[in-house]
Amino acid sequence: MATNKRVFTLRLEDEVFDKIGALSTAQHRSMTNYIEYVLLKHIREVEQAEGEIRPPVPKDHD
Repeated sequence: MATNKRVFTLRLEDEVFDKIGALSTAQHRSMTNYIEYVLLKHIREVEQAEGEIRPPVPKDHD
């Protein structure tokens, strides 16, 4: 199945990694899916409080 999701490296301290692992297991999610879920939830909360987040428009590289 093709996906349009970007891949990047995330460095975490062992304790944070282990806690995210425990939380994701409790939610029956993969760690990646759980991190995305938490980030999307936070984005919705910020946008409710402050308005839509608009990513910068990339400049043309001629």
